[in-house]
Amino acid sequence: MNRFDLTQRLVARLRNEEAVIGGIGHTNFDLWSAGHRPQNFYMLGSMGLAVPIALGVALAQPRRRVFALEGDGSLLMQLGCLATVATLKPRNLTILVMDNGTYQITGGQPTPAAGGADYVAIARGCGIADAVWAKDEADFERLADRCLAAEGPQLIGLKLDDAKPPSQTERDPAQIRDRFMRGLGVKISKLPG
Repeated sequence: MNRFDLTQRLVARLRNEEAVIGGIGHTNFDLWSAGHRPQNFYMLGSMGLAVPIALGVALAQPRRRVFALEGDGSLLMQLGCLATVATLKPRNLTILVMDNGTYQITGGQPTPAAGGADYVAIARGCGIADAVWAKDEADFERLADRCLAAEGPQLIGLKLDDAKPPSQTERDPAQIRDRFMRGLGVKISKLPG
């Protein structure tokens, strides 16, 4: 499957100001290209934080659906977050693991997924019972629709090709943060000085 295509399919289904957290690199580049929205957060420069940030948003705003888009390499940087998600059981959180078996943005080095690591099995082992691999694009659409209607936490594993994203995210961290906070209805206080 293609990451940009799947990201477009997800964004096309969002109707209720759902929050979407894109992990670093190509995951957030595709999110930016698929449909820029104030409820999208584009992680810059720190691997593995899409799920922890999405978890915080899900706990702080339990009526808002939250999606974390995380690459397989980035998820390894914070693999313990799956156990935390399972323990806290946020009903409004879905994790999409974008698995192309490589650290694509840094040169295509293989991740453990290329050698057989199974992120869905790992998620289940951590206690996320609703963790599945999408078989194809139609199955992904069915699973995404179910995640929008059912209680979580949920995890969908996506086996991907190695296509590059069509564009890159603008790199202005303060603007990304402020737009996201406004998109979630959070008041931005001025810093002293």
